[in-house]
This record gives sequence, structure tokens and C-alpha cells, in this order.
Amino acid sequence: MSALLDVCDLQTHFFTRDGVAKAVDKVSFSLEKGQILGLVGESGSGKSVTGFSILGLVDPPGRVAGGQVIFDGTDLIAGGEPVMRSLRGKRIAMIFQDPMMTLNPVLRIDTQMVETVRAHENVSKAEALRRCREALVQVGISSPDERLKSYPHQFSGGMRQRVAIAIALLHKPDLIIADEPTTALDVTIQAQILSEVQKLCAQSGTALIWITHDLAVVSGLADRLAVMYAGRIIEDGPTAAIIANPRHPYTRGLIDSVPQGKRHGAMLTQIKGMTPSLLNLPQGCKFAPRCPRADAACQVEPALTPAGPDRQVRCHHPHADHEATP
Repeated sequence: MSALLDVCDLQTHFFTRDGVAKAVDKVSFSLEKGQILGLVGESGSGKSVTGFSILGLVDPPGRVAGGQVIFDGTDLIAGGEPVMRSLRGKRIAMIFQDPMMTLNPVLRIDTQMVETVRAHENVSKAEALRRCREALVQVGISSPDERLKSYPHQFSGGMRQRVAIAIALLHKPDLIIADEPTTALDVTIQAQILSEVQKLCAQSGTALIWITHDLAVVSGLADRLAVMYAGRIIEDGPTAAIIANPRHPYTRGLIDSVPQGKRHGAMLTQIKGMTPSLLNLPQGCKFAPRCPRADAACQVEPALTPAGPDRQVRCHHPHADHEATP
């Protein structure tokens, strides 16, 4: 089965007066129709920039410096802005972490949603409004007719985010890139939206990249996980296998830091240190200064190597199968 999306050696650099920051450094992954990929890591690991790069939304001083993004047989980078504009919103949609990156504050919701529908499809205004109402109900917004006549400032932050998610779902796109879209929502609405997204992927074959730092959410949503650190993928594979048996020390640290299951009053586990500056990365393994397993071998950059069935890890000293946490 051919992949819907094939990202190969994607490189996105930011050219500053202090040097070149390699925010995305030779990232590769593929995604099939209906598949959900969780892109996880700490803030600054390159997750969001990867999503922006796929859709050509990186602004100067950043730019895609190399690699390929093949979507349904079309090279998006080589095709440039004309190809991107024909696909954005219709076949590829993005849900931003900040809903005001999607919503225009001076236009009513119905105006914005109807324009989104009619920009890509020749349908009547009445039909467009019908689809807009259905999309709002789908993300848990009651009284859709009333809400459509409102302005973004009349909504709470969580409500605006639900509208932004509804806009992304309007065309039932082939690919959705979701950048931490449920961060501002309460757990009840979050669960409803996760359920709707999973249903959409299963029924219509929509592929999904879910960008998050919340492993608790993505563990029950994604088919596969790709863990990023300092602009690179350091572990990827089936979600259940990685959650049950993380191989990279960084992945192990992320999972151990989740407070679920901790005894009341017990100290929370944390990864020591801070993520490095992209303008001053350590030599060799970028995680070595924070890693309890680092030694002299880690002065050489490790390659992404097989670590079991359909799994890869970028580490000289990966955890063994079901190795106990130290």
C-alpha cells in the first residue's frame, strides 16, 4: 500500500544573526490513509515546525532547506505556493494551537465558514451553511444557528478552538495536521473531539498527524508515535509498543514523568536539565548531556537503527526489551 504522505529528509532552518538554527534536521516518516501519527516531544523539539513545513507555512527567517514532502504523488516543496494553495484547506487541513490563527476577529463565524466551503467547492450558500451547522454540532457546539451569527470575541477560548477544529473538518480532508488542538479544552469536550477525529479517520480514510507533548492523550489516539528531540526523530514505532517498552532514554523519561499512577505525595519523575539551544547543540548525541546512560561513545552522533519489529531508535545505549526503570 503506497503512503499518502512521505516526508523524506525534511530540513527547515532559521537563518539568524547568531547563526543557523536547524529546527527540523533530516526528519523522515510516512503516513498511510486512515493512519494516525503522534508527533511528541518537549517544547522546542521541532514538532510544530515540522507541521508548518509540510504545508509551506514557515515564515522568514526560516525556510525549508532540503528534503521532500510527497503528498499523494505530488512533491509539495518542488510544486511551491501554487500547489500548496490548491491543497490547503481542502485536501490538507491544519488545526493550530491558537484558534485566532484560523479565525478573523472582525468577521462573523458564518462568513468565515461559508467562505471556507465555497473557496474549494461550487455549492450554494444554503448548502454551505448546512455543512457548517453539521460541523459545529460535530465538535460539541449547541445552538449552531445562533453561534454562526456570532463573532470570535463572543466565544470563550475553548469555544473558538472548537470552531477552528470544525473549519478543518468541513471538507473531510485527506490529511489533517493538528498542533496541540485540545490544549485549551476541558476533558469532556477533549474526549468528544478525540472520538470524532478517530471516527473521521476510520470512516473516510483521513490521515492525521497529532502534534502534542501529552503522552496520555496520544497513547489512546495514535497508531504510531514519532518522538522528536532537538529537531530530529529519536524513536518511532507502533504506539502500544513504545508506551509499553520505550527504547530511547528520552522516551523513557517522557513516559516516567506522566503523573498517572503515582502514589499520593510521591515525588514526580523529571528529565534533568533543559532542551539545548538550536544555535549551540552539543557534539554527538544531542540528548547526551541529560542522559543517565551517556558515555564516551555518545560523542558520535548515533544513527536511526532498527529496534524491533517496525521500530527505530537513535541511541548508542537503548533500553533492552522490558528493561526496568532505574
